[in-house]
Amino acid sequence: MATGRTTLKNYRIYVDGYDLSGYSRSFGPLTCTYEEGVDDAVTFDIKKTWPGNATIGMGTLNGIFDNTATSGIHARLAAQSQKRNIMIAVGIIAPPVNNDPCFVGQFVQTNYETGPSENPVTATINFQNTSAAAAVGSLNYGRPWGVLLHALDAETGASTAAGLDQLAGTTKGGYMMYHITAAAGTGAKTGVIKVQHSTTTNLDGSFSDLLSSGTLNCAAGLSGVVALAKGATVGRYIRFQTGFTLASSITYALAFVRGN
Repeated sequence: MATGRTTLKNYRIYVDGYDLSGYSRSFGPLTCTYEEGVDDAVTFDIKKTWPGNATIGMGTLNGIFDNTATSGIHARLAAQSQKRNIMIAVGIIAPPVNNDPCFVGQFVQTNYETGPSENPVTATINFQNTSAAAAVGSLNYGRPWGVLLHALDAETGASTAAGLDQLAGTTKGGYMMYHITAAAGTGAKTGVIKVQHSTTTNLDGSFSDLLSSGTLNCAAGLSGVVALAKGATVGRYIRFQTGFTLASSITYALAFVRGN
C-alpha cells in the first residue's frame, strides 16, 4: 500500500457485483460510531462505549443517471428497499491496488431519486444505517473497514504468490466480500473465490483456506459475503485464491475485514 494524499477519482465503488465508479459523483459520509455506556456517570472524564455495538453508515450515493440495460446505475439501483452489498476501495495516490483500505458492508437502500432534466441528469440514492448485528447481514461484526485483498482484475489460474503481511494474527474472526463483474468459460462458468491465511511464513506452500465462496456460477452482477465465527483465528499473512472448474477467467474484487 502506498502512502500519501489521495483524491476522490482514486476511489472505486462496487455494488452487487457491478463497478459503479464511472456513474458515481460522490458518496458518504462513511461512518462507524459507538453508543456511550448507559450507566456512565456525568462526572466521568471519559465515557465508556459498548464494544461491538456500532452504528455503521455509508450515507448517500450521488450519481449520474444512465439507463444502460444491465449495468447502468438506473438498472442496478432503481429498485428500492433492497439490501445491497457495497465495497468502497480507497486508492492511495492512484487507483486501488492490493492492500489498500476498503469500506465494506450490507446496507438497505431507502430511496432512488433522479434530478431535474439537465445535463447530466443526476441520481441520488440513500442507504439506511445499520447496527453491528445487521452490518453484514446477521454476522454481528461492528467493523466496516478492511483491506482490498484482490483489486478488480481477471484471474485465469491459481495463485502461487505470497500474501499480505498484516503484522500480527488475530483471534476475533472476520469476513470477506466479493464482487464479480465478468467471467468467461463454458456452461455455467463455475469457480470459487477464497481467502487463505498463514500463521508463521509468507510462502506459497504455507497457506491454507480460511474462507470460501463455495462453488459459484460466475457472471457479472454476482456478489456475496462470507463470515467466520467471531472467535476464529486469522493468521498474520492473508491472500486471495481462485479456483476454476468450467470458468476460464473470473474478474472480481475481494475485500477482507478482520474482526475487532
